[in-house]
Formats: sequence, C-alpha cells, structure tokens
Amino acid sequence: MKAHSPTRWRFRRPSVIPGFGMALGLTLTWLTLLILIPLSGLAIRSSALGWEKFWSIALDPRTLNALRISFGSAFLAAVVNAVFGIILAWVLVRYRFPGKRVIDAMVDLPFALPTAVAGIALTTLYAPNGWIGQFLTPLGIKIAFTPAGIVVALIFVGLPFVVRTVQPVMEEIDKEVEEAAATLGANRLQTIFRVLLPGLAPAVLTGFALAFARGVGEYGSVIFIAGNLPFKSEIAPLLIVIKLEEYNYAAATGIAAIMLIISFAMLLVINLIQSWSRRRYGYGA
Repeated sequence: MKAHSPTRWRFRRPSVIPGFGMALGLTLTWLTLLILIPLSGLAIRSSALGWEKFWSIALDPRTLNALRISFGSAFLAAVVNAVFGIILAWVLVRYRFPGKRVIDAMVDLPFALPTAVAGIALTTLYAPNGWIGQFLTPLGIKIAFTPAGIVVALIFVGLPFVVRTVQPVMEEIDKEVEEAAATLGANRLQTIFRVLLPGLAPAVLTGFALAFARGVGEYGSVIFIAGNLPFKSEIAPLLIVIKLEEYNYAAATGIAAIMLIISFAMLLVINLIQSWSRRRYGYGA
C-alpha cells in the first residue's frame, strides 16, 4: 500500500483571531438587516418612479432649495465645528484648570440630550425676546426662524463628533514634538500648521465627516428654530415629512434617494481625502 506523502495533506492554519467566521457572519447579517435592506427598499421604490418623474421631483424648485439649505447648512456647521472642535480638544488635552472635568462632560451633552429639547432650548435663547436674541435684535442680527438658526442647531449637535475624534489623537502627540519644533526655530503658527495639524488631519476629517452626516439628517433640533418657511428655511428632512403627511410617497421617496446619493458622494470624497492624508503624513499606517 502506497504511503501518503506528508506534503499531500494540507491542513488549514487556525486564524489568529478566534471566531472570525462567526463574527464576520453576524456582522454581515446585522449590517444587512439594519442598512442594506432599508437602502435597497428605498432604491427599489425610487426606481419604480421612472426617470421622468424622478427628475421632475429632483428639479422641483422647492426640492432644490430644501437640499441647498440642508447640505449648505450642514457643511458650514461642520467647518465651524472642525475649527472650534480642534481648539476645544487642545484646551482639554494641554491645559489644567478648575472645572475642566465639567467642561469635558458638557461636550457629550448633545449626545444625551433629546434633539427636540435642544431645539426648544436654542429657540428660547435666540428668539428676538430670548436671553441672547434680545441683544442681537437691536444690532439687526436675527438667528431664530432663519437659516442662521439652522446652522446654530447643527453646530450644537455636531461639535462632540469633532472633539471626541480629535482628542484621543491629540493626547498621543508628545509635547517634546512642539519643543523640538521651537528648538529648530519654529514659531507657534508654524508649529501648529506644519507640525501638529498634519498629524491631526485624518482625525479632523473623520470628525468633519461625522458632523456633516449628522447635520444633513438632523430634524428634531432644527424644526423648532428654523421657522420652516418654504424657499427660505425649509430643510430636506422636513420636506420629506411633509410629503409623507400629504400621502405623496413617490415624492418623499425621490427626495430621500437624492439625499442618499448626494450624501454618499460627499462622504466618498471626504474618505478619499482622508486616505490620501494618511498616506501623505503617515498617520494610521
């Protein structure tokens, strides 16, 4: 009887990560149930409209204006959060002062606070007779019931995403890096823009993308402070709700599909820039 060669039998090497197959299966199942099936239903329902009806919904002036306000406000709020989120994270990481733990806890407040409560609170503050609005009204500045109020609400709900994304990365940057830059003759601005920010760029872009995505789909905190006037302060999520209340499911589905396409395209661009910055500066390699 011919003996089998030892090299003939091949045994699969055990995975370094135990339970990988089961974990991957559960992950894909959960992802399919929560994300892929709802998005597939939206795509199928939108495809049933036909190109002519879909484009008539997409090019409707009210739809275009609502999309412009939603994406424009979310982008502007994300930019503001990216700037001030870095500053706030820097203060929390680099300095010690009384009340630091309280401020650090307050950063997470928008996560725990219901969005409707946030919208009512912001409207109370920035209304013409509010605590802050009464001082802005004589200056000709109106926040509540204008597009500016939408930006304020989105800044409020999006700030924690930037701070909590940048803060852990900033904690890993040693102070010796700044001291070495100062030793080589760099001033504070050069140290910030040439030494610190390049290493923080991927984290900042991640926080920006999260804040932007949250702002695009935000509804509860916006409807109270926006005023909800068509062609002036009406956001796309509110327009979808209006169409649903009118039993115009085709229009609601079409607007939702347009928001999905634009959001996916913008997030894809942000992720590509983030990947490029990681390769460029060696972060996360």
